[in-house]
Amino acid sequence: MSDLTHLDESGRARMVDVGAKDETLREAVARGEVRMHPETLRRLAAGDTPKGDALAAARIAGIMAAKRTPDLIPLCHPLLLTHVAVDARLDAATSTVQIEATVRTVGKTGVEMEALTAVSVAALTIYDMCKSIDRTMQIGAIRLVRKSGGRSGEFVSEEDTLHPPAG
Repeated sequence: MSDLTHLDESGRARMVDVGAKDETLREAVARGEVRMHPETLRRLAAGDTPKGDALAAARIAGIMAAKRTPDLIPLCHPLLLTHVAVDARLDAATSTVQIEATVRTVGKTGVEMEALTAVSVAALTIYDMCKSIDRTMQIGAIRLVRKSGGRSGEFVSEEDTLHPPAG
């Protein structure tokens, strides 16, 4: 039998059976960033973007995306999320918007994909809402920084201890 959990004995894609797993509190935190020109960041901070309050829209878009993850990522389990928070911090020194998503559930499988999806869509929303003033923006550094719960226990990204949290 293969060690690849999403393939059956014939090598066909399948959803993992989590029925025998215990329900535990699961949490995941993901981060990412949108790099832009300093003037774009200034306008974003002032709420002076052509489409309105891009940061508020990005927070809502990230929350909605976390809830829709199984519709976007093949083989993800639909989950009852108990908490989703998306925060954005403007960093003038690096001319970036630092995005952080925290997702929680009590369930049989983790919420890493939901947190990563929330960050990704929040970043895309900022890009969309600011692209008319800065098409050179770059989305990047999207990563899982922490997860807890389940059989594998706690994970904390060692390299992310250098990056301060958003908020």
